Amino acid sequence: MDMYSLMREFADSWALLALFVVFLGVVLWAYRPGSRAVHDDIAQSIFRNDLKPAPDAAQDREA
Repeated sequence: MDMYSLMREFADSWALLALFVVFLGVVLWAYRPGSRAVHDDIAQSIFRNDLKPAPDAAQDREA
């Protein structure tokens, strides 16, 4: 059996199964029950250092 046929057979069977298991692991890790807080924190992280806009001068005169 030449090397190409051996590698092709391996890729069609065990490597495909291993990659599918890795894919399922990543999906399950992302959707695990405790991950919502982590994902929300990551989603809001780009806004942490934003400065709040200065109050409008017209609003200051009205008050």
